Amino acid sequence: MNIQDVQLNPNHQKFIERFVTACQADERVLAAFLGGSNVRGTADAYSDVDLCVITTAQAFEEFFNGREALLRLSGDLVFLEDFEIPDIAFFIFSDGTEGELYFGSESHLDQIHSGPYRMLLDKKNILAEAVFSEHEPVPSEQIEKLRRHIYWFWHDLSHFITAMGRGQLWWAQGQVEILRSICVNLARLRHNFTDADAGEEPYFKIENAMPVEQLEGLRETFCPMEKEAMLKAGFAILHFYQKLAPLLAQTHGIAYPEALEQVMVDRLEKMSNAK
Repeated sequence: MNIQDVQLNPNHQKFIERFVTACQADERVLAAFLGGSNVRGTADAYSDVDLCVITTAQAFEEFFNGREALLRLSGDLVFLEDFEIPDIAFFIFSDGTEGELYFGSESHLDQIHSGPYRMLLDKKNILAEAVFSEHEPVPSEQIEKLRRHIYWFWHDLSHFITAMGRGQLWWAQGQVEILRSICVNLARLRHNFTDADAGEEPYFKIENAMPVEQLEGLRETFCPMEKEAMLKAGFAILHFYQKLAPLLAQTHGIAYPEALEQVMVDRLEKMSNAK
């Protein structure tokens, strides 16, 4: 195991040793390596373990389908799920060890990992010159992601207005959360347009992704489920959006929906004045 320079907590160390032993005994496995925060030197007491295992091309499907057996050889498994994400297993053991195991074959090494790694096992020397470049999203995909955020904001603001107008505060509070999340994603993209984590989990590791001081305008929108407070939060979110979205749209060649904005702002103000 070529990870002498990696500091691991005792549970992770024992798990990795058992994992490597299981891989060593399985003829379908060609190599395995460690990635993530443990390799980057940013791991702390709450970090998980990111592992990759490489099989022969012929054995890949069979091996992946039997992933539970492999992990049970490595500890007392209490959780295993893939959440319908291809070629990955999310796991938790009874001692609290948690992590992600990525699966790949020797014919698709370039698709299994991005960033630095430390070799754990290499039966055929296939990792000798392997370099896994940091993944960056395709620019066109980021532009489409931004376009959806810009337009869907108004769709969800419409729901917020309807819910508030009907006095359905649970629904309205849910819309506050959605609208705030869109704004967080816009802020992430404004700070770093290649941020791959801007999307379904806008708060994921956000303290590492951008200066959170840039989100200060959203702090007051974490409000009680009270009509006045929620209405104030809705306007605060709208103003935050209006500072970011038109500029981002212009920067990345997206037509900003000015007419739609006017319709929705008029609706929000009318609902507010009618309360």
